[in-house]
Amino acid sequence: MTFSNCGRELTFEQPPTRVVGMMPSQTDLLLRLGAQDTLVGQAQVSTSELPDDVAGRAADIPVLSTDTPPAREDLLAVSPDLVVSPTEYEFTAEQGYASIEQLAENGAQAYVATGGCADRRSSAQVTDLFIDIANLGQILGVADAADALAEGAQNRLEAVEESIRGEEPVTVAQVWVEGNVLGAIGAGIEYDIIRTAGGENVFDPDAPEFADFFSAEINPEEIISRNPDAIVFGTTSDKQEQQVLEYLRATFPNVTAVRDGLLIGVPQSDFYPGTIGNVEAVETIAERLYPDAFHSQR
Repeated sequence: MTFSNCGRELTFEQPPTRVVGMMPSQTDLLLRLGAQDTLVGQAQVSTSELPDDVAGRAADIPVLSTDTPPAREDLLAVSPDLVVSPTEYEFTAEQGYASIEQLAENGAQAYVATGGCADRRSSAQVTDLFIDIANLGQILGVADAADALAEGAQNRLEAVEESIRGEEPVTVAQVWVEGNVLGAIGAGIEYDIIRTAGGENVFDPDAPEFADFFSAEINPEEIISRNPDAIVFGTTSDKQEQQVLEYLRATFPNVTAVRDGLLIGVPQSDFYPGTIGNVEAVETIAERLYPDAFHSQR
């Protein structure tokens, strides 16, 4: 079997037997595909917790790193034949990580989420996930499980679409906050998650600040002038979420999103390319933007 991935050709004569998930989001996907017996490593485990329904399956999988991609020697030490990653960053040799070429020299191939390829990162869509599910299903020899997983995810997205049909669009800004530094996200899978959830992004992927990257540092005035109805941000812990909320409330007291309390924290891992969490993020955001559309169904 041969697959095209980030401009590279991957060929598999037989299903891999020593697989590494480079982020909890990818480990989650691999577990849902039934690949737990082939997993010889999981990485960046402290960046997010695995969902409760799969966490137990990962208990005995060796941890290769906590908050960064694994060092080159630590990854190679488990002799992987397939490494699954959300982006190409995890293979940056200059950071001390194993490059894709170094993996190949040691008998391993790297599969990067479709939406995380460098040339796709700023234009990625939620539906890219289905390419990854299908590809990994074939690569791992679990096509039936992949079909079932994809069908379930597709049904969830269609349910959101049906629920919000006809609703007046809510304007949304997606931001990140690090200390007192504010940034906006205006492209990529993150942008498409907002769109799929029915939000009207106040930042445009065609804007010059997002020409080269999906995210950009901004001045608070950019939020004030756009006055979004809702603000979405990624969360990594309860403490970090509270810090972001405090910053937003203190910085934008007169912005509609703050006045109305429509500040939506979503686990950061749900924004990574190639994860079932993308669907979860769409559901979470849509239910906050259009609560009446969902409550009326219950």
